[in-house]
Amino acid sequence: MIDTKEFLPDVREVERIIVRFAGDSGDGMQLTGDRFTSASALFGNDLATLPEFPAEIRAPAGTLAGVSAFQVHISDHDITTPGDAPNVLVTMNPAAMMAELPRLESGGTVIANSDAFNQRNLAKAGYQTNPLEDGSLDGYTLISAPMTDLTTQVCKDLGVKPRDAQRSKNFFALGLVSWLFSRPTYPTLQWIREKFAGKDAIIAANEAAFKAGHAFGETAELSASRLAVRPARFDPGTYTNINGNTALSWGLIAASQKADIPIFLGSYPITPASDILHELAKHKNFGVRTLQAEDEIAAIGAALGASYGGHLGVTTTSGPGLALKGETLGLAVSLELPLVVIDIQRGGPSTGLPTKTEAADLLMAHYGRHGEAPLPIVAANSPSDCFAAAFEAVRIAVRYRTPVILLSDGYLANGTEPWRLPQIADLPNISADFATSPNALNEDGEEVFWPYMRNNDLARPWAVPGTAGLMHRIGGIEKEDGTGNISYDPENHQRMVTIRDARIKKIADSYPPTTIEGDLDADLLVVSWGSTWGAITSAVGRMRRSGQKVARVHLTNIYPLPNDLGGILRGYQRVVVPEMNLGQLSKILRAEYLVDARPISKVEGQPFTAAELHHNLLEMNR
Repeated sequence: MIDTKEFLPDVREVERIIVRFAGDSGDGMQLTGDRFTSASALFGNDLATLPEFPAEIRAPAGTLAGVSAFQVHISDHDITTPGDAPNVLVTMNPAAMMAELPRLESGGTVIANSDAFNQRNLAKAGYQTNPLEDGSLDGYTLISAPMTDLTTQVCKDLGVKPRDAQRSKNFFALGLVSWLFSRPTYPTLQWIREKFAGKDAIIAANEAAFKAGHAFGETAELSASRLAVRPARFDPGTYTNINGNTALSWGLIAASQKADIPIFLGSYPITPASDILHELAKHKNFGVRTLQAEDEIAAIGAALGASYGGHLGVTTTSGPGLALKGETLGLAVSLELPLVVIDIQRGGPSTGLPTKTEAADLLMAHYGRHGEAPLPIVAANSPSDCFAAAFEAVRIAVRYRTPVILLSDGYLANGTEPWRLPQIADLPNISADFATSPNALNEDGEEVFWPYMRNNDLARPWAVPGTAGLMHRIGGIEKEDGTGNISYDPENHQRMVTIRDARIKKIADSYPPTTIEGDLDADLLVVSWGSTWGAITSAVGRMRRSGQKVARVHLTNIYPLPNDLGGILRGYQRVVVPEMNLGQLSKILRAEYLVDARPISKVEGQPFTAAELHHNLLEMNR
């Protein structure tokens, strides 16, 4: 544990800080927030982040539509959300001030680039007067700095052109914030040198701007605003700061290694799923093969073909891409082959809110195929849990020979948190159990291979094409149970539909018992799934600390649901389901268990905050 008082004796210590960086989409706010986060992670703080991107690829500079923001919550204790209201808002222009100031806590700190608050930018943002001068910020602590001008000055003697120097003003802001909140400087300086290696002018400009911002904090009499957050206490191990898409990619790789099956990813780039393609493409040394397909249909078709060939077929998508994959998903159900379909949910319908989060694809995942085509659904609950969710999806797909839909969302995909790297030896084994020999006798007593001969899990054998003696037929037309011959027999179709359904339901037998957290004797049970986990954890904790009795259950496996869930739900007077949709899981629970599961809905493109859930749960617990 680092004692900040040993090297910062005059700094006031706090348990946590929530900082929000905001500016134009070209101001580098995502990079600034990411570097502040990395320095905090290396310092040892627990943290959670919320990057937010404008939907426009290149909105007009200085407009509200172009505002990009990054929120980071750092603490000296375990946290599960990026925080409710920021304590500090860093604004690089008037549009960022206009868009983000309502989020700031009362009495919070505003750090502004005063150079950007000219008449032209003020008019674009809708200001009649300059908020830095008209007294409208009197309820906040205002730190105003001419970041653009000072950055240009410190770069003048480096031979950097003024326009190029101005691009480094985000590092000035980062240097100032690093001083104010006692962040170590060496991680940022080292990163600049590594990131821009061979570009000496850029390195020099960014380093000069960062040091100038740090020096501004030291010389501008801001000591009263300086704070420090002690490192958090973590279990021993090796940690990294990871986002959901990276963790998910690593989970796929780990599962493929444990199963000894190479990964094939067929993907069409779409926000916010594209980073999985980028990450997996880096790891050919683990047998990963990636294809950037021409469209969503080609992507899943290639992945299913790879599964037929003995690989772990994976495809990724977001938003309307899942709909385009529906036909091939039905084929995968009929073929009974492993396939992992990853849906990083975003605001919809149609193109909707491509850079904002939502969790409204659950009913699509359940029912978005023609015919009786059940398949399992797994949902991640945090950025680091994306690793475990991916591993679970592969386990189910391989063992039960089925396509699996893995649900994440934009909040998890881009959000980050510290994660202790698991020991590979501690991960469960996944056996692919490929067929190697004939498994039946024909009418003449000869050994043959039947592709739909089933094991105790009702899963059919997985036979790699070209294996001697295992020639077989599969396809989208209904097959005869056992032999795999084409069959239009009504009784056979009934049997095959029933077996496919029973095979998926049997997956629930492999789940651990459902964990009930909180007060077992409570009247109120909160059921969560997906990324609501963090905010619900905080909200339930607040309720229990105030003396309210409440219990909660979190679901990772959304279909089939756990065998013991019905009994749990019926044991409580009130069941509440917070969701980033209009109540999709609550509909499923009501239909499945005939319980009065009531939704708490939010579809604003933003995740729940702990405060709003706390308020809603208090109302429902009266």
